[in-house]
Amino acid sequence: MGPARTPAVGIDLGTTYSAVAVLDDTGRPQTLINAEGDTTTPSVVLFEEGEIVVGKEALKAVATDAEGVALCAKRDLGQRTFHQVLGGRRYPPEAIEAWILNKLRLDASRQIGDFRKVVITVPAYFDETRRKATQDAGYMAGFDVMDIINEPTAAAIAFGYHHGFLKDGAAAEPQTILVYDLGGGTFDVTVMEIRRDEFTALATDGDVMLGGRDWDERIVDLVSEEFIRRYGVDLREDPNVYGRLWRDCEDAKRTLSARSKATVACDYQGRAMRLEVSRQTFEDITRDLLDRTAFTTRQTLTAAGLDWTDINRVLLIGGASRMPAVYNLLRDLSGREPDCSVSPDEAVAHGAALHAGALLAKHRGESPKLHIRNVNSHSLGVAATDVSTGRPRTAKLIPRNTPLPVTAKRIFKTRRPGQKSILVQIVEGESNNPDDCSQIGKCVVRNLPPHLPAKTPIEVRFKYEENGRLLVTVKVEDASVALHHEIVRENSLNREQLDSWRKYISGFEPPDISIG
Repeated sequence: MGPARTPAVGIDLGTTYSAVAVLDDTGRPQTLINAEGDTTTPSVVLFEEGEIVVGKEALKAVATDAEGVALCAKRDLGQRTFHQVLGGRRYPPEAIEAWILNKLRLDASRQIGDFRKVVITVPAYFDETRRKATQDAGYMAGFDVMDIINEPTAAAIAFGYHHGFLKDGAAAEPQTILVYDLGGGTFDVTVMEIRRDEFTALATDGDVMLGGRDWDERIVDLVSEEFIRRYGVDLREDPNVYGRLWRDCEDAKRTLSARSKATVACDYQGRAMRLEVSRQTFEDITRDLLDRTAFTTRQTLTAAGLDWTDINRVLLIGGASRMPAVYNLLRDLSGREPDCSVSPDEAVAHGAALHAGALLAKHRGESPKLHIRNVNSHSLGVAATDVSTGRPRTAKLIPRNTPLPVTAKRIFKTRRPGQKSILVQIVEGESNNPDDCSQIGKCVVRNLPPHLPAKTPIEVRFKYEENGRLLVTVKVEDASVALHHEIVRENSLNREQLDSWRKYISGFEPPDISIG
C-alpha cells in the first residue's frame, strides 16, 4: 500500500465566520464540522488571562469580556497592529487570523488526519499587502499555503462543479456569471466566464469595509438612540452591554430575513426596553449600504464591457446575501431571478478545496481539471516625480482588471551623476497622486555601478502573480545583472517574527525554506 494521498483542503477565512472543506475519495467537496459540531466557526478570538479561546465560546464572551475579544480582525489586515488592546497588549492582525486558522487546522485534523497544504481564500478586492498578510497568517498557523484564491472565483468554481462543468467530457454551454458576494465584513463583485474547465475573471470590484456587520450596526444605532431618547443613557458606552446588544441585533437581522418584524430587548442600569423593528424600517435605515453595493455592481459590469443581457446567471454568495433586500436588488438590476443553487456559507470553501485538488494533481504530474485566470483589483505602480512640475505622481505599470499573471516594466532615470542607490516606492490604487494610494512597500537598490552619469535608465519590472502577489526586479540598463529585491513592507512582520509567531501559535518549528 502506497503513502496516503495528501488531502485537498480549502479554507474560507471569513471576517465573521470561517469554514473548511476537503475533497472526498470521489473528488466531491465536503464541508468539515468543527469541534463544536458546526460547519462554520466564528472568526473570533478571546484573550483571557493568558489563555486563547477561538470560535463559539469566544463569541459568547462579547457580552461578558468584550475588552478581551477580537472581532473582525480580517478588516485590520495590512495594519501593524489590531485596533484594540487585548489582554494588556497589542497583536498583529495576522497573528489573530493565525489563531483562527490554527483552530480550523486542529479541528479538521481530527477528521482527516494531519495535513499542511491548503488553499486560503481572500476577498477579490484585497490589495497586495492584505494578501501577503493572509499568507503570513497561514504560515503562522503551521500551514504550507499552496495558493490564495479570490472568494468570488472560488464560489464560481463551486457553482461550475455543481452544474457539471468539471466533469470529464462535459459539454455544458459557456456561461457568463456575475458573482455578488456580501459577507460578514467584505463585499466583492466579479464577472466571470466559465468555459468547461476554464474560469476567466473579466472584471472585479468591491469594498473591504462593507459587509453584514455594517447592517448589524444600523440596528444597534437605532436601538441605542431610542434608549437615549427614553432614558438619556447610551448603551454603546459599556463594552459588555454593547457586545450583548450587537449579538441581539445580529439575531434580529437574521429574523428579519424570515419574518416581517423582530424585537430587540435590552436593559442597562435598571432600565429596560423592548423595541420592535420591522423589515421595512430595517431596509430604510440600511438603504444607503445596499445602494453602495448596487453602484459597485454596475461599475464592475461596465468594466467588463458587458450589460445585463450578456449575463447568464447572477450568483449570490456570502451570509449577508440572504437578506431579502439583496435578492430583490439583484433581481431588479438584472431582470432575472438570482441563482441561489450553491450554499452562501459553504461555496467559497468548496471552491477552494477544488482548487487545492487541482494544484495537488498538478504537483503529482497529472493534467489539472481546472484552469483559472484572474484579474487584479487595483492598479500597481511606482511613486515617481513629474520632471515638468517636480511634483510626485503615480507611474502606473499594471492597470486594474488586467488579466494575471502579467509582467510589466517601466524605465526611470537617475537624478544625479555617480548616484549610489535608488529607492523604488511601490503603490497600489487609482489616484495620480501616490500619497492617495496604498503604500505597498519599497525596494532600495544599493551599490549601483560606479560613475553612472545622470539620467542613466533604470528598468523596474513587476511580475504580478495569479494570486495577486508581486515580485519586483530592478535593472540598470545595459548592465549584465538584474537585481531581484525583496519588498520591504512597513506593516509586515519580518521572517524572524513570523517564525517566532509560528512556533508560538501552532507549535511547529519554522521550515528550512523561505516563505512567499
